[in-house]
Amino acid sequence: MLNLIRKDIVLLKKTMLVLLAILCVYLILDFSIIWVGILCSIVISMQSFTLDEKSTIHLLLNSLPYTRKEIVSSKYIVAVLLTLLIGTVTYVGNIIIHGEMTSWKELLFMVAVVMVILSFVYPFCYKFKSNYLMIAAIGLIALYLLTVTFFIKDLHDRIRAFVNLFLTFNTSVAYLVIGILVIFLYIGSGVLSTRIYRKKLL
Repeated sequence: MLNLIRKDIVLLKKTMLVLLAILCVYLILDFSIIWVGILCSIVISMQSFTLDEKSTIHLLLNSLPYTRKEIVSSKYIVAVLLTLLIGTVTYVGNIIIHGEMTSWKELLFMVAVVMVILSFVYPFCYKFKSNYLMIAAIGLIALYLLTVTFFIKDLHDRIRAFVNLFLTFNTSVAYLVIGILVIFLYIGSGVLSTRIYRKKLL
């Protein structure tokens, strides 16, 4: 499985360099770097998945001595490694550029959000093609805009308040519980994706 992980990292090398450069630019411009980190992590993780979506690559992978469980697991591991890489660059870059350390709570929030989003997105991607994901994403954005416009006009403020609440917990037990729940969700997503992939005809 290490070769599968190495394969993804090699294929994503150029994309990683571009996204890390964009991350540094946003650091210099003093944007909300955590949200930029979340976006970069999701983009590069989805790029990793999209590269393997071609049927020729699937046929090649399944002709090699790897189980479908290993193929799916490597994708989930790569996503975590890439997110941790972006978190590390965010932390180091913030020290170099602004002379201040990024809070571990903010980094934990970034990793947790990425893992939760991918936990729902990856099984969807294994079940359907990525163009369906694009349609679903556009639909969700439209639904969100309709909700903000007509139903819950202070939704932005509520999300901001929720994030602030997460970042101001005074006990590490709360973060431990949240971390365990996110890990279980991520593992459960991996199990579901493996089952979907095993039944999928290539």
